[in-house]
Amino acid sequence: MPRGPRLDTEGALHHVMVRGLERRKLFLSDVDREDLLKRFSEVLPKNRGGVYAWSLLGNHFHLLIRTGMVGLSSVMRRILTGYASSFNRRHKRSGHLFQNRYKSVLVEEEPYLLELVRYIHLNPVRAGLVKDVIELERYPWSGHSALLGKMDPPWQDCRYILSHFGKRVGRARAAYREFVKEGLSRGRRPELMGGGLVRSMGGWKRVEELGRGREKWAHDERVLGSSEFVEEILKEVERGKGEEGQGKRVGAEVLSELAEKIGLALGVSRPELMGGGRRREIVVGRSLVSYVAIRGYGMSLKKIAQGMNISVQSVLRGLEKGGGEFHRREWVLADFL
Repeated sequence: MPRGPRLDTEGALHHVMVRGLERRKLFLSDVDREDLLKRFSEVLPKNRGGVYAWSLLGNHFHLLIRTGMVGLSSVMRRILTGYASSFNRRHKRSGHLFQNRYKSVLVEEEPYLLELVRYIHLNPVRAGLVKDVIELERYPWSGHSALLGKMDPPWQDCRYILSHFGKRVGRARAAYREFVKEGLSRGRRPELMGGGLVRSMGGWKRVEELGRGREKWAHDERVLGSSEFVEEILKEVERGKGEEGQGKRVGAEVLSELAEKIGLALGVSRPELMGGGRRREIVVGRSLVSYVAIRGYGMSLKKIAQGMNISVQSVLRGLEKGGGEFHRREWVLADFL
């Protein structure tokens, strides 16, 4: 079944896979790898969405990235076009370097975020580039070593991932290390490559059979998530085509309710959170509202900015802070939905 147009929205989580043309190598030397990472450092921070995992292999690489102010297509175009031109000049070649268009899968954060971080970072072991997880900790071409404090790429959001494993950095790193080791026994995990619902049910034919029965299942190979998540994403795409006004109204209601709940927990009033105050409790509260609105409701950065009377840049800055604060307080998203 052919792939449709890319699905993307502000705050969306994507698993991106880029392959070399005809399975040819994308990296012939460490100079090539360093060139790609340099382009990451130039382009990704401007996106302001967050990179949670990455891994450079022989003929392909993986990224787990969240869309920020710039759409995924624009971000990847800048990275790949620049790298291909540089690679061709360096190795005195011409023509295409990448296999068609890169693959991107829109991901439901729960329960797939940490599973994908582990899957992506274990790829060098499965590919035989390193012999085990101990050697993986010193492998400079994946985000695993950064999460363990061995290096510090400024464009990788280590804090957000480690916050899922503990409040203190040392304990969080130890728990993350064990989590990755445990993943080796799980094999290649083809269900994490997109269309997870379809794969778990036995393929497209099985889905079509179910679709003819009483129970309907939403499925799309561009999405990794539950039937409900896929259905909501597709609805959101349709709403975005012609229901902007209705979307703003619903978004405002959700933000108002979130501000009421979070303000009550922090001892701050809803009008204060929805205003422009700079007191620490208010800034923290707005960050928490932004985090829940994006992670829990999939709301766009623009809608949050409009509803909270702040800039899109402020929403993005608050997203990371809100995530850390949310996990520090050991809150649960379901309590706010």
